[in-house]
Amino acid sequence: MTWSLTVALGARAYPIHIGSGLLSDPDLYRPHLLGSQVMIVTNETVAPLYLEPVRSALEGYQVGEVVLPDGEQYKTMEVWNRIFDALLQARFGRDCTLVALGGGVVGDMTGFAAACYQRGVGFIQVPTTLLAQVDSSVGGKTGINHPAGKNMIGAFHQPRAVIADTSTLATLPQRELSAGLAEVLKYGLIRDPIFLAWLETHMAELLARDPDALAYIIRRSCEIKAEIVAEDELEAGQRALLNLGHTFGHAIETATGYGTWLHGEAVGVGICMAADLSARMGWLTDVDLERVRRLVASAGLPVAAPNDLSADRFLELMAVDKKVQDGQLRLVLLQHPGDALVTGDVDPNLLRATLDAAAS
Repeated sequence: MTWSLTVALGARAYPIHIGSGLLSDPDLYRPHLLGSQVMIVTNETVAPLYLEPVRSALEGYQVGEVVLPDGEQYKTMEVWNRIFDALLQARFGRDCTLVALGGGVVGDMTGFAAACYQRGVGFIQVPTTLLAQVDSSVGGKTGINHPAGKNMIGAFHQPRAVIADTSTLATLPQRELSAGLAEVLKYGLIRDPIFLAWLETHMAELLARDPDALAYIIRRSCEIKAEIVAEDELEAGQRALLNLGHTFGHAIETATGYGTWLHGEAVGVGICMAADLSARMGWLTDVDLERVRRLVASAGLPVAAPNDLSADRFLELMAVDKKVQDGQLRLVLLQHPGDALVTGDVDPNLLRATLDAAAS
């Protein structure tokens, strides 16, 4: 069964197709290809598995390919530039289309390249990891990392379509599956307590890769994200809620070296830290806090930060964050499980207590 959703952005609206066996369906690509030139961007892990089915779906087009090294540590300007090298060597024009075949790193880098090449060309997301299917492929955030901060260089550039083939999850390592579940938990925590309760009772099925359970969480996650992006495309308000746990998590990723911790692992800890701070501020009960920690742990994710990451280092890294406005750090916190807010009004002593406790 295939589900199709729409990200409602007026003239730039685009579909999200979710189902098994989709990446080789030419009918899902053709309506979104502006010209005859298509560049597939993938990585060394994904290419042997899925490059040929995508190429076959693009028969009749001038198809090129760029195979990047795999890993967050390669989400750099130097590696990103390889996409431009391939486009220019093949003499691709302004009506070309890029296809991002892979996880969040490939999607972010391809989208950013599409935003910049000849001042903007179209691209299609074909996410192959759970994290990319439920989160990073939708919404138009693109970018690369800088040694001082994650995703600090980038652009908003919406895809022309998202093709989420759930059958690709069969080859996903278990650690990567758990990392994707961190973003799924985020959606329940910020906006949908009913979905959150469903996740609590079906986590074993998700970890066992039950196809129906996985298809459901991908669909529901995309529904929630599509709603929020349509309300606030450029993150002027409500879209910032999607960053629950990310300010803490990005600090962990930067401090440990990109790729040491998976993004979802760092976000899982970040969610626990946001819940801890929310409890210290009197919004969550101890029962709520334990519920969040138990749910994160049940997904196979860590709940404690690296024990060598001090509160001072956390604060230093968190100061280099896209949610800092006028020098004030803004955090996404929980008023209740299923109800979040963005606030800059945080007692620094309570924040430090959370940071001290995280690595203990």
